[in-house]
Parts: sequence; C-alpha cells; structure tokens
Amino acid sequence: MTAFADGEISADNLTILCELRSVNHRYSDVSVKLPERLRFVEADARRLIADKLKRGKIECALSYKKQASDNSFNVNREIIEKLLSATAGIETLMSNPQPFSALEVLAFPGVQQETETDKEALREKIVRLLDLTLDKMLETRAREGAQLAQLLEDRCQKINLLVEAAHKRMPDVLHNLRSKLTSRVLEMVAEPNFDRLEQELVLLAQKLDVAEELDRLETHVAEVQRTLKQPEPTGRRLDFLMQEMNREANTLGSKSADREMTQISIDLKVLIEQMREQIQNIE
Repeated sequence: MTAFADGEISADNLTILCELRSVNHRYSDVSVKLPERLRFVEADARRLIADKLKRGKIECALSYKKQASDNSFNVNREIIEKLLSATAGIETLMSNPQPFSALEVLAFPGVQQETETDKEALREKIVRLLDLTLDKMLETRAREGAQLAQLLEDRCQKINLLVEAAHKRMPDVLHNLRSKLTSRVLEMVAEPNFDRLEQELVLLAQKLDVAEELDRLETHVAEVQRTLKQPEPTGRRLDFLMQEMNREANTLGSKSADREMTQISIDLKVLIEQMREQIQNIE
C-alpha cells in the first residue's frame, strides 16, 4: 500500500531524520539506507519494520545533521602539527610553494574529531523515532485501507447481483435449449425417438448446469466480506479468494449456452480483476 511518513529527533548533538516510503508489492521487501555512523541500528530497524509491516516494498532512510554547539567540533592538534611540519619540509624542496588555508587543513583526514557517541543511548532514541514514524505510516495506510475496503465491498455487492441474475436466467436457458434442439430434431428426423431425445437433453442440461459454480461464487464473496473485517493482515488470503472466484467465473463462461449468460460471465471477470488489482494494495 502506498504511503509516506517522516519524523526527526534530537540526540547527542545530532538531528536524526527518518523517512519511510511504501509502495505496492506482493510480498514484504524492506530496504534500509543508513549513513556509516548509524550503521549499528540496521538490524533493529529491519526487525521493527518487519514486526509492523507485513507486505509491500518499504524503503527506510535514516540520516543526520550536526547541531551547532560549542562542544560539537574538535580538532586533533597533534595531527595538525605533524601535517604542518611535513608541509614545511616539502616546501623547502619546491621552487614555488603554494599557500594553503586553514579550511584545507581541516579537510585533511583525521584532523576533525567527532565527539564520542553513546551508541546505546542513540540506539534507543533512533528506535523510538522509527517506531513513531511507523505509527504515522500505519495511520495513513489504515485510512487508505478503509477506502479500499469500501470499494471491494461495492464490487462484492455487484457480483452478488450478477450471480442472482444467473440463477434466474438458468431455467430460461435450459427451456430455450430444449425448444431449439427439439425443433432441429423434428426438422431432420421424420420419426424421432423422443425417449432418446429426452435422455440427451437431460445429459446436456447436466453439462450446462452452473448451480455449483454460482453457489461457490456466493460463498467466496461472503468470505471476502468477512475477511475484510478482520484486524490481522488479509492480503494473501484475499489473493487466493480472487483466484478461486476467477476460476468459477471462467467455468461459468465455458458452460454458457446463450448471450446473456456469456455477458454475465464477462462482467463477473471484469469485477474480479478490478478487485484483484486493488487487493495488491492490501496488507
């Protein structure tokens, strides 16, 4: 399910930023992007995300900004002295030495010293930040989920109407088939065997009977409606139900004996495909 959430927290002279994005995906695919300084929280981040989000392609990005303070910036004087001494020696060998600035000295590796980090305290704050950001994302997903559930419920009701129409249509289908076949036999055979004709009509009616398919469709629709009300993740179960409903709709189409029943089968498959596409967004 598509969603975005972000947050920030202050910790150890740093401002920690967290961004979460999720898009549709059949399974759970978690990606965590961290700067080297925060690499130690990767396992905690993955565990927390996996606990709260069961489906979707999820991207988690953690970054930090240094806060301005009197004690947040230190330099290694020993390295600077060695660097300047080495530079002076090199300049004696050069015919035209170029001056350099203090900023260039600061850019030399090891000159700037990071303040010591309390990793455990920082870990707790980052986990708390991620937890709060995940809650914000879940709220967004819940609002979208409620809208999707209503869309699916509307289509379930339309499917039930089509199933009801198919039930009502079947007696007319069999009656029209009987009349058509009887007329053709009478046209082709001078003295038809009506007992044999009746047997063939019974066999044909059995082959075209779609009562079981329609009953199963009604059962699957009721299960979809029940599943949508469950608090736990239901996406995979709904995926399976869509496969079963599509199978019944295909069988209904293959047994169709008139144009109206064929149209009902097509309309059912269109609705089921619309539901299947939306269910890809549901955890």
